[in-house]
Amino acid sequence: FENSEVEPMLAINPLDPLNMIGVWQQDRWSNGGSRGLLTGHSHDGGRTWTRTAAKFSRCTGGNAANGGDYERATDPWVSFAADGNAYQISVSFSGAEAQPGSSSAVLVSRSQDGGISWSDPVTLIRDGPAAFNDKEAITADSTDARFAYATWDRLADNAGPSYFARTTDGGASWEPAHPIFDPGVNNQTLNNQIVVLPDGTLVNFFTLFNPDPKLAVIRSTDKGATWSASIVIAQAQALGVEDPETGVGVRDSAALGAIAVGRSGALAVAWQDSRFSTGVRDGIAFSRSGDGGVTWSTPVRVNSAPGAPAFSPTVTIRDDSTIGITYYDFRNNTADPSILQTDLWLAQSTDGVIWSETHVAGPFDLSLAPNALGLFLGDYHALASVGTTFVPFYAQTNNGNTANRTDVFASLVNSAAPIAKSTMVDATAAGKAMRAEIAQPYAITPEVAARLQATARRVLAQRMAGHGGSVPAR
Repeated sequence: FENSEVEPMLAINPLDPLNMIGVWQQDRWSNGGSRGLLTGHSHDGGRTWTRTAAKFSRCTGGNAANGGDYERATDPWVSFAADGNAYQISVSFSGAEAQPGSSSAVLVSRSQDGGISWSDPVTLIRDGPAAFNDKEAITADSTDARFAYATWDRLADNAGPSYFARTTDGGASWEPAHPIFDPGVNNQTLNNQIVVLPDGTLVNFFTLFNPDPKLAVIRSTDKGATWSASIVIAQAQALGVEDPETGVGVRDSAALGAIAVGRSGALAVAWQDSRFSTGVRDGIAFSRSGDGGVTWSTPVRVNSAPGAPAFSPTVTIRDDSTIGITYYDFRNNTADPSILQTDLWLAQSTDGVIWSETHVAGPFDLSLAPNALGLFLGDYHALASVGTTFVPFYAQTNNGNTANRTDVFASLVNSAAPIAKSTMVDATAAGKAMRAEIAQPYAITPEVAARLQATARRVLAQRMAGHGGSVPAR
């Protein structure tokens, strides 16, 4: 899908909030990855952007000499260190998964000028056809600029443990990659993400498939040298989303989630979940921890239109402790099968109980999105903040334009606004604040259990099949 941009991530320089770096997949392939990862850097608070790229694949300047000699790249992530240096990371790969001659690697590049230029990639791990590295993220330590942490899952020998690598010298060198959590044979983790508490404790958040998906964390109080046992936050009860009229699947964030940490040390997670409709449709679930991830609150629903499928949330916590969650939903969709009207919303709360909502983008026609085992804007998007301003960084389609199906956008949302009115007849919270809803207990029927299991299998198959198939030479 030429000219398509999907799966954006954003970081803001702690020394200069006008300096932002965004990364995304450029030219998404239907069967996995993209031609390359592009970078946008802004030095005026997100109002204008200049594009550049790290050498993570051949299409962005990678070759055998500089360490970026790969056909495709995927899963972009970026993070600023406390000293203003920035890191971005990629899963880069060539060939059909598990086929002779194929390879996958986790690569890191560093910028010391706010995203204008990027170092040659450093290889954290490289495997041949016997293993595949997937769904990586990178986090610079906000309490100590010497440290940055990369984490991902590595699929091999019928298991997918969480892998980890770190730098202790500001990116000059990286320690060898190694597993930090082993879920056992026939189990795996997915979507590993590290956040750093104000006291320097690391919290690694992931989905644990053993076999049913659960959201969980492990903790480290020694900069990643040792890790705790897993702590389960909640079962992940996502059904996944599809076009209500045509049945075409949406590749959303089913079974995945997002985590954020605030200056106070409060933790927040958000994910898709069907428990609030007794297994009928997905809503947006939220849970938080005030003790560093040891215990977690009962999940609550924070999307304001419960009659519409809601999906792909991300979360952040502003410096004033206001929680923000952006997500997509279909509340303004119509019965017209030729268009799938979709909107992006920002839910905000100061206490995790009362939420207000702001319309960020849309409606746009999601049916135009690249079809990568489902209509695909990305497994995630980004939400950051500067002072009291939220900065959503997201992908949406360009209505009616199949030559340029998607673009990446940055918005600035300065304050909470009344919940936008909607065409949904059950959007009773329109125009007023909403109280988060606790799911009522219900017995999961065999039919719902089968659908949840099918979703989990589909998510894992998308990750595997998403990097398989024939990859053309470039």
